[in-house]
Amino acid sequence: MSSADAALDVVLPRVAIVGRPNVGKSTLFNRLVGSRHAIVDDTPGVTRDVRESPAQLGDLRFTLLDTAGWETADVARLEGRMRRFTERAIDTVDAVLFLIDARAGVLPLDEAFAGWLRKRHEKVIVVANKCEGRAGQNGLAEAHALGFGQPIPVSAEHGEGLSDLHEAMARLIPVIEEEEEDDEAAPSEAKEKRAEAAAAAAARRPLMLAIVGRPNVGKSTLLNRLVGEERVLTGPEAGITRDSIRVEWQWRGRKIRLIDTAGMRRRSRIDHRLESMSVADTLDAIRLADVVVVVLDAGDMLEKQDLTLAGRVIDEGRALVIAVNKTDLLTDDRSGASKAWRKLNDRLEASFAQVKDVPIVGFSALNGRGVERLMPKVMETYDIWNKRIKTPQLNRWLREMEVLHPPPLAKGRRIRLRFMSQIKTRPPTFILSASQADELGKDYVRYLVNRLRDDFGMPGVPIRLTMRKAKNPYAVRAKPQR
Repeated sequence: MSSADAALDVVLPRVAIVGRPNVGKSTLFNRLVGSRHAIVDDTPGVTRDVRESPAQLGDLRFTLLDTAGWETADVARLEGRMRRFTERAIDTVDAVLFLIDARAGVLPLDEAFAGWLRKRHEKVIVVANKCEGRAGQNGLAEAHALGFGQPIPVSAEHGEGLSDLHEAMARLIPVIEEEEEDDEAAPSEAKEKRAEAAAAAAARRPLMLAIVGRPNVGKSTLLNRLVGEERVLTGPEAGITRDSIRVEWQWRGRKIRLIDTAGMRRRSRIDHRLESMSVADTLDAIRLADVVVVVLDAGDMLEKQDLTLAGRVIDEGRALVIAVNKTDLLTDDRSGASKAWRKLNDRLEASFAQVKDVPIVGFSALNGRGVERLMPKVMETYDIWNKRIKTPQLNRWLREMEVLHPPPLAKGRRIRLRFMSQIKTRPPTFILSASQADELGKDYVRYLVNRLRDDFGMPGVPIRLTMRKAKNPYAVRAKPQR
């Protein structure tokens, strides 16, 4: 096994950030992760699910968990279900960072949580956040009474106190050493090793599968059904998910990174800054995804917002799968159900002429009926999205197209199709060299794209065709005068 392989197989220690709402858990999470992974806002209770990401503090490498604010609410309420997820996360970690707001001091909820936490976990560090200046000194003194030893003063927003936090964490979690490359290897051998490691890493890279849709269509329920356990928070309330939550999973031996996203409403209905940040997070997830599953509600299929979302996925060049949830609520009348499916297909065809035959899968995420059909369709679409056609094969096809449907005339002369090649995959992207390329016209380009899709078996994925003007072999560059 190479050093790169070994590094990927290392199991990192797990550390959870916990505390009551609005003490700065997500701010500290972003600071240790090194990027804005979690949405941060002054509104209490922004984080609702458990988010995890690789993090590093000095020579300490670990997996960091950002949790929802701990509240003493009934489990039937949303806050109670959030607390249950936090408690479950605590049971899976090697160390706990118990965050308090030093400016507010130790509140009764902090004390109640400390009493519960003392019985639940042995490795706890009290972190007094917002200690910049003198405003947090009283709260820092009060934190000693929580019974977890010396509290660590930090400012997550300004990055202060992290060296003290490193020292405290180093006593609880091990240092994971990174294996160094063999210095005695010849330069060529080192390059080969690096190339092999890069290829192996690319082969093991998880498939990024984003689940998007309007609020309350069942995105989180679908994710839980796929992985076979309750990994993200669900409930009857619309808009529970705010952050894009990533869940590592395997399907038939293939690594999948599922991304559960916040529901997206029409822009005109977004009236809160927090919702705007959630939408921006969802759009980022679409841009980073390989395949995007747009979830629809069978009882209200294909609203304008559904079309807008699917159009965004196509514009970004992602592979698209339409998932119709709650099909168990459709009428028992077969003719009525068939009419609903025909309407959906017709609407898709009319709205996305540039992407024909978008795959559609119907199921009920709540009872699991039909969900098993989703992943085979996702993988099939992913393979098409990665499809590459050899250049000789493409140009033989191009000659056939030129005979079957000759290009139009431009300025009294027939446009000649010179050469075609595929320059990239993900999505399939082609370049066509032609005489008078600017005069070829959108209709003929659309004809070529549709024939490409039909003749080479690429339904349901965006295909990009770029025109390039052919070079004139008889053009002589003028010699500069002396």
